[in-house]
Amino acid sequence: MESGPIQRPRPLWQAAVALSLWTALFALGWLLLAGPDPAAWIIGVPTVAGAVWAKARLSDRRVGGLSPLGVVRFLPYFLWESLKGGIDVALRVVGPRVRVDPGYLEYRMHLLRPSARVAFMDAVNLLPGTLTADVAGDRLSIHTLDRGAEPLQSLNELEKRIGDLFGERLPTHRTPEP
Repeated sequence: MESGPIQRPRPLWQAAVALSLWTALFALGWLLLAGPDPAAWIIGVPTVAGAVWAKARLSDRRVGGLSPLGVVRFLPYFLWESLKGGIDVALRVVGPRVRVDPGYLEYRMHLLRPSARVAFMDAVNLLPGTLTADVAGDRLSIHTLDRGAEPLQSLNELEKRIGDLFGERLPTHRTPEP
């Protein structure tokens, strides 16, 4: 029976850095959800501690999960794209002239890890005017608000960033697939 590579334990300093980054990330999430009220931390501290414990306990080191540093790098991109997407959709449908020409496009994913693929499919929804409609193997059917807009560059950038988040390296320039 074939077995995978031997997993060496992570040096203590790397584990401490990862634990610190995850704690800070979960604490920031709690702060964004609950607000700055100090009383919220009565529940927040045990919640953050439980989330860090669950992350450490449930992580599967063999498949390589999220990189804490990758999460920190992804967060500003995610927030900016979410804001842009919300503003774009609002301006398209609320203005005096509705600017929509809906349609579908097909996109081939290059991510390998199932968790990275799910994260990508979910994150497609944050791009302006796009929504994951269906998946079949490595192909996504994406609903767009504007068939004239070419979201391929945005989709490639998003997939690259999700790949970085999960430790996958993807080609930087890809062309549409037939």
